Amino acid sequence: LVQKGVDVTVLTANPAGRLPAGEIQTGVKIRRVRSWPAKGDLYFAPAIYFSIVNGSWDVVHVQSYHTLVAPMAMAAAWRARIPYVLTFHGGGHSSRLRNSIRRLQRRLLRPLLIHSERLVAVAEFEIPLYGQELNIPVEKFRLIPNGTDLPIHSKMEKTLAKKSLIVSIGRLERYKGHQRMVEALPEVLRAIPDACLWIIGSGPYESELMQLVQKYHLEDRVDIHAVSAADREKMAGELSQASLAVLFSDFETHPLSILEAVSLGVPALVTDTSGLKELAEKGLARSISLNSSPHEIAMAIIDQLQHPQWPSLFQLPTWDDCTEQLLDLYRNMVKTG
Repeated sequence: LVQKGVDVTVLTANPAGRLPAGEIQTGVKIRRVRSWPAKGDLYFAPAIYFSIVNGSWDVVHVQSYHTLVAPMAMAAAWRARIPYVLTFHGGGHSSRLRNSIRRLQRRLLRPLLIHSERLVAVAEFEIPLYGQELNIPVEKFRLIPNGTDLPIHSKMEKTLAKKSLIVSIGRLERYKGHQRMVEALPEVLRAIPDACLWIIGSGPYESELMQLVQKYHLEDRVDIHAVSAADREKMAGELSQASLAVLFSDFETHPLSILEAVSLGVPALVTDTSGLKELAEKGLARSISLNSSPHEIAMAIIDQLQHPQWPSLFQLPTWDDCTEQLLDLYRNMVKTG
């Protein structure tokens, strides 16, 4: 957006107060305000409200609804009569409590959502889901998927040993389902002895995953490490070595990690839920029930390794595509706001 002449300011929370209150990165102004609690992710940040009300903004774009930032930002924009838009970024959570109150959160936000100019969905399923749940007409929504800039690597560039490499992709949280893959691996190995698993990610669930790996004596078969999000070339190169990509998550909105693997020609196996279900419906992956047993998961993995369902040809949306659609949305908001 900056390259297209748009003046962009990112207004965000700074829970621990350790980051600078303001800076500029690649032309984008970043303004951080204190939030509480310091070690939590509720982000109660009253300065968000006053920064919007007292600012001279043309458009306010609120990213996700899960914290206290969203109602403060939308209420401030509404009061200041600034057109605003919200992107849901549905996502999952390892906390059952947090997941259980999602619907209540959305219902409490409905008055603010109704007064937005548009509600942005990054996956198709969000539009009927949130539209019906909140009694908001589909015309209020705009589908703008996230983009990706993963370099394309040929499957002929394999440098690893010729093993059946399975990758389980995603932040190390319980809801991402990496443990389901680990529990199924012993049975996979009985059928495919050269199989090995790379869990790509980092996060708070790593120690529990390591304990599970040790429980099944899989230390020589499982590798857990992340690749820097900034090193797209390395991610593409390593991911292209995989024989199968899996994501057995409880909930995903727009599963970019699997989409990136599929774009490299890697077959995929996912759970039949949320945005992952969309991939299967489009022929980009196979799916299994979220409630599958370790045996059922292992059988599906073995079948996909031995008789891979190659993904349909498709082109991922780029960040340029995403930017163009957002810019068009903003311009229309300014005209009608």
